[in-house]
Amino acid sequence: MKFNPADKIQDLQYFGEFGGVNPSISDSSTYTFLSAKTMFDTFEGNTEGCYLYSRHSSPSNLYLGEALAALEGTETANVTASGMGAITAVVMQLCNAGDHIVSSRTIYGGTYAFMKNFLPKFNITTSFVDTTNLEKVEAAITENTKMIYCETISNPLLEVADIEGLSKIAKKHNLPLVVDNTFSPLTVAPAKLGADVVINSLTKFINGSSDAVGGVVCGTTEFCLSLKDVNDGAGMLLGSTMDSLRAASILKNQRTLHIRIKKHSENALYLANAFEVDGLKVVYPGLASHPAHEIMKTQMNEEYGFGGMLTVDVGSLEKANELMEMMQAKNLGYLAVSLGFYKTLFSAPGSSTSSEIPLEEQEAMGLSNGLIRFSIGLDNDIERTYQMMKACMEELGIL
Repeated sequence: MKFNPADKIQDLQYFGEFGGVNPSISDSSTYTFLSAKTMFDTFEGNTEGCYLYSRHSSPSNLYLGEALAALEGTETANVTASGMGAITAVVMQLCNAGDHIVSSRTIYGGTYAFMKNFLPKFNITTSFVDTTNLEKVEAAITENTKMIYCETISNPLLEVADIEGLSKIAKKHNLPLVVDNTFSPLTVAPAKLGADVVINSLTKFINGSSDAVGGVVCGTTEFCLSLKDVNDGAGMLLGSTMDSLRAASILKNQRTLHIRIKKHSENALYLANAFEVDGLKVVYPGLASHPAHEIMKTQMNEEYGFGGMLTVDVGSLEKANELMEMMQAKNLGYLAVSLGFYKTLFSAPGSSTSSEIPLEEQEAMGLSNGLIRFSIGLDNDIERTYQMMKACMEELGIL
């Protein structure tokens, strides 16, 4: 892909209120007006450059939103207090009672729970399908379908979506394609491949320091303004507002994303290759053995590699737990959910981040008890890390 978001982000330059190299943080919940008419016009959305109330927008949030729009190559972006805040606002904005969603079967457990368990309260139904099979996606579309939803690289099975193929189906049926790009910022730019709305959990790679929770909706100006509409905007009315201090913090961290993603990818590829040679069941989009390896190559920014996520199946939950506990004891990383931290994070998704998915459905999609999801860190000497991990596996009889 000929799209370099790192350059777009670098070209954004802001001056702080007093000439600082970082923009000043807007530490106000509400904003004053010199005239009542200006307040009215701002409330109605007719005034550019004025701020009304921080649940609606603030300078700090708009700075971050602009940088995230540059990252994803969209017209604009709205930041939210969490990734789920972004996902729920988008779904509630696009769907009404009686509507239907076609979603990937392998998605983040919180998203699955929202669609499977919560949306039926509003008479909104979801068909969970194998989105790597485009025929199954099209077959699931009904006259009530209002959106197609997937993750670029799925959580936790690391299936890779054919975004261009899904976009063609979506456009054929006049449906928006919504893509969660949390596992692959910089690596893949879904909007450039035909996605209409791109969501990220800022908590993960984009922030990168596991000290903040946030989300973003990237899309057209029209759609993002509709989310903020004071009368019927789901983003505005559901109230998932990012705090200005967090927005400023994430903006600073985003500036090193291009350096971090390259190292995450480099380390993950090294470990995936080594583990596969050792005979382990490894899933990583950078391996030729991955079913969608060629699709990934056609839609990725090669400079940033195949991402920092990989899975290893060690056969049983007991072995998985033993290995994770031993790796943590040897300071190889943390037994923790989430991803994108400078240290490696590992968890058994079947009993953690995907536990909302019923066991029979986990089995149907291939999510086994022994699967460990790794978010590979920024280790300087990845050969040393590999040798230490291998020693743990040998001690436990996994290798």
